[in-house]
Amino acid sequence: MKIAFVFPGQGSQSIGMMGGFGAHPVVRQTFEEASSVLGEDLWALAERGPEEALALTTNTQPLMLAADVAVWRAWCETSALRPTLVAGHSLGEYAALVAAGALTLADAVPLVRFRAQAMQEAVPEGVGAMAAILGLDDAQVTALCAAQSAPDGMVEAVNFNSPGQVVVAGHKGAVEQLMAAAKEAGAKRAVLLPVSAPFHSSLLATAATRLAERLREVPFRAPDIALIHNVDVREHDTPDAIRQALAMQAARPVRWTQTLQEMQARGVTHIIECGPGKVLAALTKRATEGITSLTLTDSEAIGKAQEALAGAA
Repeated sequence: MKIAFVFPGQGSQSIGMMGGFGAHPVVRQTFEEASSVLGEDLWALAERGPEEALALTTNTQPLMLAADVAVWRAWCETSALRPTLVAGHSLGEYAALVAAGALTLADAVPLVRFRAQAMQEAVPEGVGAMAAILGLDDAQVTALCAAQSAPDGMVEAVNFNSPGQVVVAGHKGAVEQLMAAAKEAGAKRAVLLPVSAPFHSSLLATAATRLAERLREVPFRAPDIALIHNVDVREHDTPDAIRQALAMQAARPVRWTQTLQEMQARGVTHIIECGPGKVLAALTKRATEGITSLTLTDSEAIGKAQEALAGAA
């Protein structure tokens, strides 16, 4: 048995998402720690919303960081089992770094708030867009993007989430044209996503530059657990290399399918989604074969996952 933990990012948030963790006081304590750093009540936001506030990227990013780390701590309090590998989807990479001991939560919270602001400010609201393309392979979507893009209307493949699921981003008009072209090419669906910026596209180059400058001020250390980064599907064990990977990630694609397949190539048998929701578990099932996928959506799920691993050991 070889375990990997993966941490979700934006898109997994929902009102009441932490309500099932009452058996783990450390969850609330982690939110209190993150809230004190920001001077905002993240627990109230998670419990009551409103939805519009929950969806703002400047709120979502620190909120999901707190949620992922809280679930990780709940696991660590109740199980001696630790993963051999960790990774996080986009924003989730920051929670993975905290779990791996490379970054403290106190440093991570203001960092992801800055990241969110830099990404939002890079492109005026309404100028950019993102869409999920379902039913075409990576090469087809990449080729369609190349055919549709122009200097004044750019669209790129930015999230390779699983076979047959690719997210594109760019100028809104170009994204909409790409959606139409994808449907003509045989895509099952092309869905505009409810986001406020074209994340992970080259339109966020200024955000990547700003983030690189901010990262120089943040202390990192070598991770205690091997961590596979989104941007290049590689491990980095020096602070400067970690900073560079995080800065590049803001304006480059998330290579999630390759990340999961790299875990499988390294002999991982169980991938555990550490955070609210089941988004990454679904992607794991589509991108790998024979790997057991588990989720930690509440206290009961944590107990069941621990029982499943005990039985597989």
